[in-house]
Amino acid sequence: MYKRILLKLSGAALHSKQKNGLIIDNQKVSDLAAQVAELVNRKIQVGIVIGGGNILRGASAAKLGIERAQADYMGMLATVINGIALQTAFVKHNITTRLMSAIPMDKVAEPYIRQRALRHLEKGYVVIFSGGTGHPFFTTDSAAALRAAEVNADVILMGKNNVNGVYDADPIKYPNAKHLPFLTFREAFEKNIKIMDLTATTICMENNIDILVFNINKQNNIINTLTKPNDKERTIISNKK
Repeated sequence: MYKRILLKLSGAALHSKQKNGLIIDNQKVSDLAAQVAELVNRKIQVGIVIGGGNILRGASAAKLGIERAQADYMGMLATVINGIALQTAFVKHNITTRLMSAIPMDKVAEPYIRQRALRHLEKGYVVIFSGGTGHPFFTTDSAAALRAAEVNADVILMGKNNVNGVYDADPIKYPNAKHLPFLTFREAFEKNIKIMDLTATTICMENNIDILVFNINKQNNIINTLTKPNDKERTIISNKK
């Protein structure tokens, strides 16, 4: 069991499964909150980086003709909206939560300050890191790796949609793709397996932060991944062999 984790969630983890469904599904958010509450009860310190793809992706907006830096700022604001939704659900589950933003907006979130984030975690508060890195041209993967390194997280829990870890090929396109329960960072680079973007993966490798990839859509799978590990349903990427 890890002492301090960084949970990386895509915006899609909050989106309704139904066609033309809600941008933020209350039931999904509530389910996430219940699992995080269980982690807190187990004395695990939790930081969360949330994406904004259920609302807007900077890269996608740029393809529509919006200047890329501006599109990325729009995507960062989307992560703040998701962060507020998570914080609201956590409060309902009696989880003391702090929403921090890399982009100053003190009416809705604390400014991201490393020492303050560390104090929150040490007190057992859940810290939601929003606003990406605060700079355009960086993904929320990079934000997750950066925050994990800054707060000395033991591992990044990388929640994927309907994929049980890492495979040697795209399991959606190739049903016979082989599941890989363990990889070193070097092997991931050599095999050109993209778990996170290159910047994020390099930060994790250089700071000895493990990445644990699992299916976020399976019921209670955040808890099960940590407490009932099944090598067929997760992948660990590490410097350790």
